[in-house]
Amino acid sequence: MEAIQIGPGFAAEMRGVTLADVSNDDAAYAEVRAAFEKHSVLVFRDQPLTDQQQIDFSRHFGELEGYNTPGHIRKKDDSRLGSGIADFANLDKAGNIKSDQDRDWFFKLGDRLWHSDSSFRPVPARYSLLSGRVIPSWGADTEFADMRAAYDALDDRTKAEVEDLVCEHSLTFSREAIGFTELTPEERAAFRPVRQRLVRTHPVTGRKSLFLSSHAGTIVGWTIPEARMFLRDLTEFATRERFVYSHAWRVGDLVIWDNRTTMHRARRFDRNEVRDVRRTTLGGDVITIEQVA
Repeated sequence: MEAIQIGPGFAAEMRGVTLADVSNDDAAYAEVRAAFEKHSVLVFRDQPLTDQQQIDFSRHFGELEGYNTPGHIRKKDDSRLGSGIADFANLDKAGNIKSDQDRDWFFKLGDRLWHSDSSFRPVPARYSLLSGRVIPSWGADTEFADMRAAYDALDDRTKAEVEDLVCEHSLTFSREAIGFTELTPEERAAFRPVRQRLVRTHPVTGRKSLFLSSHAGTIVGWTIPEARMFLRDLTEFATRERFVYSHAWRVGDLVIWDNRTTMHRARRFDRNEVRDVRRTTLGGDVITIEQVA
């Protein structure tokens, strides 16, 4: 097994491993884990996993996110998949491509904004694992940005400015940014803002990173216009080409990333083609506003 750097140094492709077997091979898993401590994004090609195999492999990294706080508008009865795995396909429960007027389709368009998974939850997600089952013939890349390198590249004045800032994150902020404003009172209550530090410290490496996301809509103690302009400026800086790896999907790819040190976004594709990708998410272990830098 070897890790081959791809793009900027925070991404690597793992070769010589079959993930369906790793769940029963502690030595192989230890190698994967070591590579993940060094890199923030790992790519595994040619991994035709079942949902259960993806769940089993994911559990090596910790507990699956429990989704005790609402994070979607789709009702459970409308899901195609079982528990433990999230459906990011453009398909309805019957397996048909969703209408371009479907509320769920509109909601998912927000994933094309730069974000960190579950930053809108009190305890944000640690890792995400996305499996490519059916890939469109055009587009649908996923881009990742290295928030550690972006933080390191800030000038000293900006580093001092961001050090102790706390932001409020909500799905309401990210969805309103794309014009999805027709939320029910129940949804707005479910998506009430949570507070997150703008600068995080990685518990293993000790490196600092920016904790940015389209879900961040305010900075505590700032006016909303100033806060949103500052967050937009930081996001534009942190997603410059030198900080970004763009993943071109193939069927059977599995990509793992660390939400504590990266942002990501989905890219456009032909909505008349099927895109079936499925995600498992590892729950976080720290409330960021209680984290001591």
